[in-house]
Amino acid sequence: MNRPLHGVTVVGLEQVIAGPFCTRQLAELGARVIKIERTGGGDAARGYDSTVKGLSSHFVWVNRSKESLVLDVKRPEAREVLDRLLAKADVFVQNLAPGAAERLGLGAAELRAKHPQLIWCGISGYGPAGPYAEKKAYDLLVQCEAGLLSVTGTPDQPAKAGIPVADIAAGMYALSSILAALYRRTREGVGATLDITMFESLGEWMGFPAHFSAYGGEAPPRSGAHHATIVPYGPFRAGDGGMVFLSIQNEREFERFCAVVLENKGLALDARFSTGPSRAKHRKAMHEEIDRVFSQLSAADILLRLEKADIANARLNSMQEFWEHPQLEARDRWREVGTPGGPIRTLKPPFNLDQFEPRMDPVPAAGGHSRAILSELGFTAEEIENMAQEKII
Repeated sequence: MNRPLHGVTVVGLEQVIAGPFCTRQLAELGARVIKIERTGGGDAARGYDSTVKGLSSHFVWVNRSKESLVLDVKRPEAREVLDRLLAKADVFVQNLAPGAAERLGLGAAELRAKHPQLIWCGISGYGPAGPYAEKKAYDLLVQCEAGLLSVTGTPDQPAKAGIPVADIAAGMYALSSILAALYRRTREGVGATLDITMFESLGEWMGFPAHFSAYGGEAPPRSGAHHATIVPYGPFRAGDGGMVFLSIQNEREFERFCAVVLENKGLALDARFSTGPSRAKHRKAMHEEIDRVFSQLSAADILLRLEKADIANARLNSMQEFWEHPQLEARDRWREVGTPGGPIRTLKPPFNLDQFEPRMDPVPAAGGHSRAILSELGFTAEEIENMAQEKII
């Protein structure tokens, strides 16, 4: 199958999540991705945990379908390897510490002077300019700087997102920017320099609370699992102890909710609840009306009423319940992928293009492709062995 990026070669001097998440998706779209890993253990994410047949859950998530080349890029002898690799590359992705790529001679200006059609993508915490240019950035810390923790959690306690949203956001904007640059190159024949930051990527996702604060004079309150400004929207306890989540998005839905679910049609006419802003202002009273009815019903009965009223609802699933979700099975989302620890079950990426099956090749062992890649680049068996002896690879 010729996938959309068939024939595209990506070199990734990448680590942890943001860079690898971007390049994994390029690989799934058909690109050849050569992942450069450090000597002495490879990508640091390989050691984050050992829960997936002895492998890291973080690493297996973002590194399938790649070739692994272990290379000590700080050694002068590695320069020839990098030069030969980059001469064949269409895309170079790096998410090293601030200034590290430039110190290695792998900055955008130097590489694009040698390879004008190269798409050079740097992913960093805050970008190469400004007062935070040299500041180290990790996911939680970027969540703090972007204000995410100020609007997430309960009134008493801020909370970080349970997944690395700053890394994921940066990886996704790197992916979409690279795809745009590849498309532009086919039309205009030019390469590109892409400067993607975790801070700006997550900042884009903070658009609602940022605008709300800037123009409303105060930030949306931390409201736990409830929505900060839409009421009712969130979790409610049933009489049997079960938890039901629901969302009301407009007045038509609220009228149905009152009539069918709460069995109190007149409640929709109460001035405290007749509009979205008034319900938000009287959140406590609104919740009390709901709790009064729900306390007399089981979670199953509430869900039946919500479905009858065509009100959006959900259960609070555990991760195991998500893993076993019937919708995933019905949509044929599961695939088997090889790893150094044995085959694992993993989710098919959600590209969902017609006439397309994403590439889902094994998760590589650290340096599992080093010798084959070096041989392809023209190094002799003796040269490769010498590099191995000298711990360059």
